[in-house]
Amino acid sequence: MFDIGFLELLIIGVVGLLVLGPERLPKAARTAGLWIGRIKRSVAGMQREISAQLEAEELRQKLKEQERKLDDSVNQAKRSVESIADTPNKGNGGQADSTGAQSASAGQRLDDAVDSAARASSSSASASTLSPAPSDDTASSEHKDSATR
Repeated sequence: MFDIGFLELLIIGVVGLLVLGPERLPKAARTAGLWIGRIKRSVAGMQREISAQLEAEELRQKLKEQERKLDDSVNQAKRSVESIADTPNKGNGGQADSTGAQSASAGQRLDDAVDSAARASSSSASASTLSPAPSDDTASSEHKDSATR
């Protein structure tokens, strides 16, 4: 820290011996050592606290970014579903087309929108620690088992 060599320590020791004398020099050296130790511990504690605060702030920023991405994907899926729902109503003056090709196309677009939302939410959910909800198959089989008893 201060780049003090052996010669400098020897000079400080000789001057301390001349100024304080042989009786008070060991006590002064011990006191100086205790103070230096306290200062080092307090500086190390401050460094740990600062690094912990920086890590916490970094985690908050990552969480906000993931939340923003999730909100964007949900809004995109919502717009896709709304556009799919509005498409049949716009054809033929507001009347719904009942042709199989257009309804299959709308169904395919709806499936694509749901798949993209699921991919976005699964990539966001992998960063979080939430546990997944039970599947509908499990819940329905439990319901059937309780109904047969």
